[in-house]
Amino acid sequence: MVYLTRVEHFNAAHKLWNPNWSDEKNKDIFGKCANENWHGHNYELFVTIKGNTMPDTGFIFNAKQLSTIIKEQICDKLDHRNLNMDVDFMAGKFTTAENLAIAIWEQLNPILEAAGATLHCIKLQETPRIYVEYFGN
Repeated sequence: MVYLTRVEHFNAAHKLWNPNWSDEKNKDIFGKCANENWHGHNYELFVTIKGNTMPDTGFIFNAKQLSTIIKEQICDKLDHRNLNMDVDFMAGKFTTAENLAIAIWEQLNPILEAAGATLHCIKLQETPRIYVEYFGN
């Protein structure tokens, strides 16, 4: 089994806030992420697929095609957007890195499967010191 990872980048703003909690509790739990005027991140997105090499190309999947899919389906929809307000597939969800990674998987997996690729992992780096990984259900 061979694993191929494509790295893409996007910038986005969000706010973590539970409307069922007091201002004090939101600020205590979410800290700076509860800033009433939002805040942003420079996200690094790692999309890893897996498979066996094809005898006619030596690829498990065309990396250029993978990049195009990620850019069109994810980065173009997230880059310079407000995750809470502008992104349809994040509507009604806490915009944590965890939930964003799951939502990215849900957006990419059917498209990659239809194109003949098997999604292995979504790694989303929110800051230089924190990232999440999601491997599907």
